[in-house]
Amino acid sequence: MKSFKWIYEHVCEHRSGEDVEALLPHSLSKMELERVPDDRILSDMARRVFRAGLKHSLVDSKWPEFEKAFYGFDPEKIALMSDEQLENLMQNDKLIRHWGKIKSVRINAMMVEEQAKKHGSFAKFLADWPENDIIGLWAFLKKHGNQLGGNSGPYFLRMVGKDTFILTDDVVAGLKAQGIVEKKPTAKRDLQKVQDCFNQWQQESGRPLAQISRLLSYTVGW
Repeated sequence: MKSFKWIYEHVCEHRSGEDVEALLPHSLSKMELERVPDDRILSDMARRVFRAGLKHSLVDSKWPEFEKAFYGFDPEKIALMSDEQLENLMQNDKLIRHWGKIKSVRINAMMVEEQAKKHGSFAKFLADWPENDIIGLWAFLKKHGNQLGGNSGPYFLRMVGKDTFILTDDVVAGLKAQGIVEKKPTAKRDLQKVQDCFNQWQQESGRPLAQISRLLSYTVGW
């Protein structure tokens, strides 16, 4: 396993002339994330679910209609929606009429509402989750939410500003090149190996996981 210093210097060497820092994503601070309203959290969660397998621009162009159809993504209101109300949305040609994804909004609203009752808000629940166990948060979203497995959970977290790495093809290739994994990690043991590596790089660099993830992806192909 290479050091973070090697990763950063490797990227700078092969992207000479570019402002490497300008290429890196930024996450919200714990305090900033705690202030995000839960309706905005749920909106981004649903938008990530609907984006899966579709052009993001298509989903985003329809999102104002989703906001209207789902009561501004108020978790409490959505959690109380009946099956009939959800089925009626399948007749709305201004939406993306995917039954599984439409149903997922209510399931995820229930998850958001439940954690908000325990922690004060779902945003606070996310903000309090330690980044050194971000794979644990992925597992929670997959288990208690709906259609948030694979990279959907991590992409949702990135959307709302929670610091996380993402196992994109390039990140996985970077991990394989360093001998950390042999294939895309899905088993808990392999995911823990990846988490441990990112924790070490974070300790070395003091940087957010999101930036380390992006830098690692840039080491591929040179």
